Amino acid sequence: MAISQVSMMQPTTPALTQTAATNNVKTDSSFGTMLKDAINQVNESQNSSDVLTNKLVNGQDVELHDVMITAQKANVTLNTALSIRNKAVEAYQEIMRMTV
Repeated sequence: MAISQVSMMQPTTPALTQTAATNNVKTDSSFGTMLKDAINQVNESQNSSDVLTNKLVNGQDVELHDVMITAQKANVTLNTALSIRNKAVEAYQEIMRMTV
């Protein structure tokens, strides 16, 4: 029974092929670009929450549940970003403590 090399294996379904093509595009971007996009997404989430909250405070036609959902989404994205930052800092500190 012959075993083919891993590099010769190709995805057989169109969905996998499309995912593989999408992954190639994402790997071309740098880490800095990815980090910048993530921070921008957190910022946009916070801004949209602020806008809806201000509309509610000013008495404009906005549903309370929409304001609360947007605020919770902003809170979750901010907490996730802070957790990722904390883990990255901890990993960096652990690497710096290693002896060579």
